This record gives sequence, structure tokens and C-alpha cells, in this order.
Amino acid sequence: MAQVTDLQSKDLARILKAVPGLLHFPARQLWINYDHGADVLYLSFAKPQRATDSELRDDGIIVHRRGKKIVGLTIQDASSR
Repeated sequence: MAQVTDLQSKDLARILKAVPGLLHFPARQLWINYDHGADVLYLSFAKPQRATDSELRDDGIIVHRRGKKIVGLTIQDASSR
């Protein structure tokens, strides 16, 4: 995982490009983890996530729910999306 000190100018530009979309995101907090070896991106909208149900969609995304609330996503093959 890249450390903050490993960020380059090109990384900062990509992060800033994502800001408008993040501002309109329904969750106020977001935790992101990426497993480079498995190419899986984990998004959590609650800490701890504590999902009570998970559903694997046809597009390779696993939706984690606690009741009716979506508390996280697991995105397989993240680098190719």
C-alpha cells in the first residue's frame, strides 16, 4: 500500500479529479482498502462494517448490507473498471 509520502504530482491530479464525485456521495465517511495482489477494492461506509448479508452481483461486485442499509462494497478486478 502506498504511503502518503509516496504520492506523486500525477497521483494528486487523479485524486483531485475524483473530488467532485466524492462530494455528491451519499456516505459522509468512506474507508478504502485496495489489495493489489488480488486486484480487489474494498469500500466501507460504516466502521465497523458488520454486514448481516452479502450479495454477489453478476458484475463481480459484492454488496454488503446490514438490514436494508448498504454498508460496503467489494469490487473484484478493480483495476480493469
